[in-house]
Parts: sequence; structure tokens; C-alpha cells
Amino acid sequence: MHKPIKRHDSLKPVSRDHHHGLLFCWKIREGFKRKIQPDRIRNYADWFWETHLTPHFAIEEHHVFPVLGNNHELVKKALAEHRRLKRLFESETEDAVALGLIEEELEKHIRFEERQLFNEIQEVATPEQLAEIEKHHNEPAAGENWQDEFWK
Repeated sequence: MHKPIKRHDSLKPVSRDHHHGLLFCWKIREGFKRKIQPDRIRNYADWFWETHLTPHFAIEEHHVFPVLGNNHELVKKALAEHRRLKRLFESETEDAVALGLIEEELEKHIRFEERQLFNEIQEVATPEQLAEIEKHHNEPAAGENWQDEFWK
């Protein structure tokens, strides 16, 4: 069991996005467990990608990762995982296969960012860099307004 990480206030909105991402992974697993048609889950995944993950990745890539720089090993790993996830979300692979990979990869990616990358960023970020991150992500994430709650 990992002990909770004390996150700097300016990084909390980005970490909250990660919580929503983990919840998204849980919903995919619930959909599979309940034997929901994969196209229903895929419709939700496509919406989540556009509404939540694309803007989240942009904030990380433009305002969070530059604290360490794109040549830092942890940032390189995160960027490679962003590219992989983008390919999975945009793939024409059979829905059930793609969704299984998305669920696994996204959860692993979020855990990596929270347990390693964000800790490193928090250690070295200047107050100015933290303020810049906060400035670009201070509004709450788009609400959950998906009608087909297949996970319930």
C-alpha cells in the first residue's frame, strides 16, 4: 500500500484529473464485468478522451513537464506514454481489445506520474513555475454529463 502523497496546491487540480482518469479505468472494468457491449463503452471512452484527457495532456506537456525539461528521463517516459495512449484511443482496433489496453495503460501511466514524475517536479519547481501551472489549470474539470452510465 502506498502512503498518500502530499501534493503542492498548484498541482492538486492536475492530480484531481488523475483521480478522474482512474475512475474512468474503473468504469471500463465495470463495463466488462457487466458484459456491456464494447461499442457503448467505446463511445464513453471517445468522449472522455476529447473532454478530459486531451486537455489534461496539453496542460501537462505545456506547463508541468517543462519544469524538468523534455530531455529528463521521467518526462521522456511520460511523453512516450501520452503518444501510446493517443494511438490507442484513435486506433481502429476492435473495441474490446482497444479498451482493455487503454484501461491498463492509462492506469499504469497515472500511477507513474503520481508516484514518480510529479514528486520529482514538486521537488525542483520554483514558486514561479508552480504559479504558472496553477494559472493554466485552476478551473474544475468538465463535469461528468455522460447519459449512458453503463457502469452502474
